Amino acid sequence: MTQTDDSIPQLAWQSGDVRHTLRWHSEAGNPPPKRVVEADDQIPADTAYKLACEGTGLLWRGDFQNARLLLQALGRRIDRARERAEAKKKGAPASPDAAQPGHAFHHQRQMQAQRARILGMLLIPFEPGFSVPLRRAPDVQAACREAYGEALAGEAFAASLRELQGLIGAHEWRKKGVAIAALDGAIHPYYGVFSPVRGEYVDLVAQAPLPSTELAFDIGVGSGVLSAVLARRGVRKIVATDTDPRALACAAENLTALAVRKQVELKQADLFPEGRAPVIVCNPPWLPARPSSPIEHAVYDPDSRMLLGFLNGLAQHLAPGGEGWLIMSDFAEHLGLRPRGMLAGAIAGAGLEVAGRHDIKPRHGKAADRDDPLHAARSKETTTLWRLKARA
Repeated sequence: MTQTDDSIPQLAWQSGDVRHTLRWHSEAGNPPPKRVVEADDQIPADTAYKLACEGTGLLWRGDFQNARLLLQALGRRIDRARERAEAKKKGAPASPDAAQPGHAFHHQRQMQAQRARILGMLLIPFEPGFSVPLRRAPDVQAACREAYGEALAGEAFAASLRELQGLIGAHEWRKKGVAIAALDGAIHPYYGVFSPVRGEYVDLVAQAPLPSTELAFDIGVGSGVLSAVLARRGVRKIVATDTDPRALACAAENLTALAVRKQVELKQADLFPEGRAPVIVCNPPWLPARPSSPIEHAVYDPDSRMLLGFLNGLAQHLAPGGEGWLIMSDFAEHLGLRPRGMLAGAIAGAGLEVAGRHDIKPRHGKAADRDDPLHAARSKETTTLWRLKARA
């Protein structure tokens, strides 16, 4: 059984006659498995898969590299099970919903959630200081400190191997960085902060005509990439906001490395800072759906909250003659997640008008991948920088 002690999630399991407990941690906020058993190199992959599908957590006691191999084996079994289910569907009458544009999206999200749940059942123990007490375990202390901070450093706990792999991958991205042509430099994203790997929206901000270089607001600064672009374009002062302290720290580090930190004031705020500006930039999440992990908050905007919040507050924060730059993809419209005409209606309803628009087609690999279940929508996608003004 799993229990909660003083609101701290705990794993609890029996080993022989001894009952053990261990703190549980999930950056995505996933609850701990309700049942936990110890597992090692001797467990057959089929047995592990059956237990994981039933919701039983496998607390690993064997070789770390063998745990990685087992996770891959679980992934293959998930894929085979999905392929069998899809083959059965081909012989059955098609669901009326299958013809809807968003059906493939929701189906893919459902499959991803199921896959994440099953793979998340393979658990790794951590000792204080973020050391992993398993044979052939890598040194993950730096990756864990970057993602978890010092709050967990003094405790023993358990987390899923899948999450740990995400931390390690984010650590490598942070070291390597993402090359940004418009900056002639790189952005180093933190774990949980959106990585600007889709450079087309950055190019839009780098090329659109600036109505002023005195002051700009950057709403939802994230990694700091758009603030850096504005600073390099000669904007003297940028006030950049975000609700996430991790994003603000990430932006500060990137702006410092790019030698534009003095031009940017970072503030923790929900949407707008106080005052007015002649340029206000916002690149909200593009899809109106619910995020299921920290990184997805930069992709999914439930009920279009950030989009509508930006539009509805823009007029009262624009300086006379100023422009609000809204960067949006129409991917949601092609998926049927956002009604066509909704954005135009929201712009008009907020007392705004379109002064101009700049379009660009996506360059990422999925746009040309015909095997992608969402290819039909991706192939039609356009990213737009909407130049908005307060209606006279």
